[in-house]
Amino acid sequence: MLEGKHIILGLSGGIAAYKSAYLVRALVNEGAEVKVIMTENAKRFISTLTMSTLSKNPVYTEFFEPTSGEWHSHVKLGIWADLMIIAPATANTLAKMASGIADNLLTTTCLSARCPVMAAPAMDLDMYSHPATQANFDILKSRGVIFVEAESGFLASGLQGKGRMAEPEHIM
Repeated sequence: MLEGKHIILGLSGGIAAYKSAYLVRALVNEGAEVKVIMTENAKRFISTLTMSTLSKNPVYTEFFEPTSGEWHSHVKLGIWADLMIIAPATANTLAKMASGIADNLLTTTCLSARCPVMAAPAMDLDMYSHPATQANFDILKSRGVIFVEAESGFLASGLQGKGRMAEPEHIM
């Protein structure tokens, strides 16, 4: 089904980033070529080594490679992709997307992507239900972002409620 498809998997910084390892493996196993973009905070939750090994591609974290100075073009990435999936999509990243803020490679690539964009929200229940977050969902939906609904259950905070990132098989 995904044979030959080009997918960007964007990770923002949340504990649910560990689920993205399972997601990238599933996408690759279905025949997709996956390029991963990680925010600085995402790298605190899961390593670039894990994601590059599973995606079989280098991981993009910055506009410029620190050692070679090579430029990672958000425009080229946006044109290359058939689909962009942001998982986990934190409240911060979703707010930036809704406001058009392009201050990292992930949000800049979102703005230049010509393909459908999917987002799998992951945040605490109070952040999820906050009126600002709900307004951001509405804005992004009106712009065509496809949401994979967050699930209810135990959260990293120890609280229970809606805000858990959907399981990789539901995102697929």
